Amino acid sequence: MSGTGIDELLAEARSRLERLSAREAWREVRSGAAWLVDIRPAAQRAEEGEVAPGLAPLVVERNVLEWRFDPRQDAVLPGVGFDTRVIVLCQEGYTSSLAADALRSLGLSRATDVVGGFAAWRGQGLPVARTTELLRA
Repeated sequence: MSGTGIDELLAEARSRLERLSAREAWREVRSGAAWLVDIRPAAQRAEEGEVAPGLAPLVVERNVLEWRFDPRQDAVLPGVGFDTRVIVLCQEGYTSSLAADALRSLGLSRATDVVGGFAAWRGQGLPVARTTELLRA
């Protein structure tokens, strides 16, 4: 066998992150100290719900994340710099670990993710909205 399995890749990525609980992430985002970035696909957000719009979550699907957060790219989001605190959120906290580690590899040394992802966020009773509620807002 050649290469590294996904379990090893995930463990390596997480060894480089200081992961946050859902409540810790909520506190940072609420205080304005961090950007919360939901990388889940639209269908998953529609089915499971989203972080409430009052917390200004960014939706940047996984396939474009690096381009939107690399300060060297023309496609970078306004205001993103190497010191930007980015908290990545996926459904259960697996893909977000890999994504946050990728951002750290680009030089965003303060990137991290949420242990347990959106499921933990919702499970902690933190502010959420269904996609249909977001469309009415």
